[in-house]
Amino acid sequence: NGHVGYGLGKAGEVVDAVSEATNAAKNNIVKVQLQNTTIPHEVLAKFGAASVLIKPATAGTGVIAGGGVRAVLELAGVQDVLTKSMGSSNPHNTVKATVRALTMLEDAQSAANRRGISLQKLLQG
Repeated sequence: NGHVGYGLGKAGEVVDAVSEATNAAKNNIVKVQLQNTTIPHEVLAKFGAASVLIKPATAGTGVIAGGGVRAVLELAGVQDVLTKSMGSSNPHNTVKATVRALTMLEDAQSAANRRGISLQKLLQG
């Protein structure tokens, strides 16, 4: 919950490929900002020709996503989210675009600190 990684492994045997991919995934773990069961804000990320749009959703919506995007979001602990995959449907690139989108997320307090304003002023508009 709140962490996810991805990896690709190639080998002559399935067991060796899975082991290699698992080790690669352990080296690529990223922290995901969550707000209860969803994400804090909408985000669009691109990797190669694949683009992924991820939007927060109200509680009870579930993970509305397909393919590699769904797998990454479920493993990251996101329970309520809406997504749209655009461009290439290559699973490798959609997974990388999804992870890139999750790394772009930030909560309201860190956004206020980055801008040098108070949290109250940020939330007022």
